[in-house]
Amino acid sequence: MKEFADKTVFITGAAKGQGRGVALAFAREGANIVAFDLGERICYPAYNNACCDDLCTLQKEVEALGAQAEICTGDVRKADDVKAAVEAGIARFGAIDILFNNAGICAYGLSYELSEEEWDAMLDINLKGAWLASKYVVPHMIEKKRGVIINNSSIGGLRGMNRLSHYAASKFGLVGLTKSQAIELAPYGIRAVSIHPTGVNTPMNDGLAEMEGATPIEIAERSAGNLLPVPWIEVEDVANSVLFLASDKARYVTGSQFVLDAGLLTR
Repeated sequence: MKEFADKTVFITGAAKGQGRGVALAFAREGANIVAFDLGERICYPAYNNACCDDLCTLQKEVEALGAQAEICTGDVRKADDVKAAVEAGIARFGAIDILFNNAGICAYGLSYELSEEEWDAMLDINLKGAWLASKYVVPHMIEKKRGVIINNSSIGGLRGMNRLSHYAASKFGLVGLTKSQAIELAPYGIRAVSIHPTGVNTPMNDGLAEMEGATPIEIAERSAGNLLPVPWIEVEDVANSVLFLASDKARYVTGSQFVLDAGLLTR
């Protein structure tokens, strides 16, 4: 019996990077996947994000693993888009048992030089998006009296970061959201946890490096400086952590911050 057989996972930012890796990890363990992503270019940051073809590829990969996938396109900043995706997942699979709030962006800029549009984009995608997905998923979890919410924060949600003030603010905000969700939802048997990776080896970080005129390794060393001798952690490391936190092995873990930072914060 696969660990997440008959469970349904809703993942934002699912088409590439960490979201894709987590979707495939859950699919290997028998879960149904509701994959939500924008599927088109955004103006800020100006690197290549996932497209509709990436979502279609993910669906094929999930189905090749013997699982089912509901593919939904939309903007995590828009309530109607998020609500429609949640309703589509519920209509197909009957429930959403696990919510992985993963959609996010990152871009450099000194706090006093950021435009209002840049600040708003960062906070709206990284923080408001997690709140909106939770807003529409949680009532269904309450009805079932079960569920797990995992909010993908960052080491930037636990410390300040040079030229990443808007990113850090959004990721610190996820900590407050997580802790408040844990308090509100405990009476219904619903858990909420935030995860805090160091730099992860994903296409987004390749795009950031190109924008900075640097190599991905240089970006990793500039942003992180891990204690263990690795520039990045891998998507699989994030996926393994998310699966553990969503499982009954972590049944009493709620309101806390799960750090997978290769020792960075210790340094």
